[in-house]
Amino acid sequence: MDEVFRALADPSRRRLLDSLNACNGQSLRELCAGLSMARQSVSKHLAVLEAANLVTTVRRGREKLHYLNAEPINAIAERWIGQYDHERVRALADLKRALEQEPMTSNEFVYTTYINTTPERLWQALTDPAFTRRYWGVAFETDWAPGSAMVWEQGGEKTADPAQVVLESEPGRRLSYTWHTFTPEWAKAAGVSDDVLARVSAERRSKVTFEIEPLGQMVRLTVVHDGFDPGSTVLDMIRGGWPALLSSLKTLLETGEALPEPASE
Repeated sequence: MDEVFRALADPSRRRLLDSLNACNGQSLRELCAGLSMARQSVSKHLAVLEAANLVTTVRRGREKLHYLNAEPINAIAERWIGQYDHERVRALADLKRALEQEPMTSNEFVYTTYINTTPERLWQALTDPAFTRRYWGVAFETDWAPGSAMVWEQGGEKTADPAQVVLESEPGRRLSYTWHTFTPEWAKAAGVSDDVLARVSAERRSKVTFEIEPLGQMVRLTVVHDGFDPGSTVLDMIRGGWPALLSSLKTLLETGEALPEPASE
């Protein structure tokens, strides 16, 4: 956390994070133009932010796009915000965003975390039902070959659809698949209203990609969830879900125990 606080101490770096918060997934050229900063200065500040894991990058062809990474901020919240305060803090943040009409122009979610494990163990945690049930409450029935169908099982309910498929599968390196189908059974279990179910069911199907990179004794995991419609309701929902889920995955791999479920009021 020392690197995070040092990175945040500089006002220019905070401006860069503000720019990415307003419009995520910018190239170096776009960041320079939007902030009227010299390319060399922006590059140096981005290097500090990347070292602190506050910014993560994804290659798109010949361009490198920069994304605000929520993982270190989420770690700070987990350390100093108790589980009983999380919902109040989230409600106040939602109210602030609504009042200020904060722009959210990126149609994808990108999140990077570092886990003290091996690529093989992380791959197992992403694919083995014995693992996924512990931190996610979900199990997948598939052989994990590209093009294979996936059956999602959660709370005793199974969801199958021809469009639920594995897209890419490189054990220990990269995994990608389409997101699940939104059914009335899922909505009931998740406490989702009929109105929200109708909206999310009308959206095009998104996909999630896990990129695994070994770094010494640790593994860098980048999650990219994309393919959303503009103004997607699903994107708003997964933005809050992925940080908690990945924190639980990290805790399970590093301690053997998943994070406890939030207490219900």
